[in-house]
Amino acid sequence: MSGTETVLAAVTDEPLDPAVVDAFVWRADAGAVVSFQGIVRDHDGGRTVTALDYRAHPDAEAFLRACCAEVAERTGLRVAAAHRVGALTIGDIALVAAVAAPHRAEAFAACAELVETIKARVPIWKRQRFDDGASEWVGL
Repeated sequence: MSGTETVLAAVTDEPLDPAVVDAFVWRADAGAVVSFQGIVRDHDGGRTVTALDYRAHPDAEAFLRACCAEVAERTGLRVAAAHRVGALTIGDIALVAAVAAPHRAEAFAACAELVETIKARVPIWKRQRFDDGASEWVGL
């Protein structure tokens, strides 16, 4: 990847490293790096969650890249996102998104926009597993 690229997007079954995503977006003119980590929590809707399984459409990374490119083009900022797929447990990071900007307000706004765009458009679905043995798909 060249130093002139403004977007990083990855879908992987490997654990995510937020430092890699943050490092991609940061440049000397950036006074703020705002990043988001979506972490597997132990509950949802009053039920105890024990694990999640994420599955992705074969073109999910292209969708993720398009979301990042759209936010980068609209804002003029460097953006990056990585989403994990496969079996995740409580505390694992499922999504990392980061934006660098000269000032914090624009970085916060762009990162929030990026996360919402990813959640709305990227074809990645999760199966929640509950402590009673039941499971449910979310996002189908």
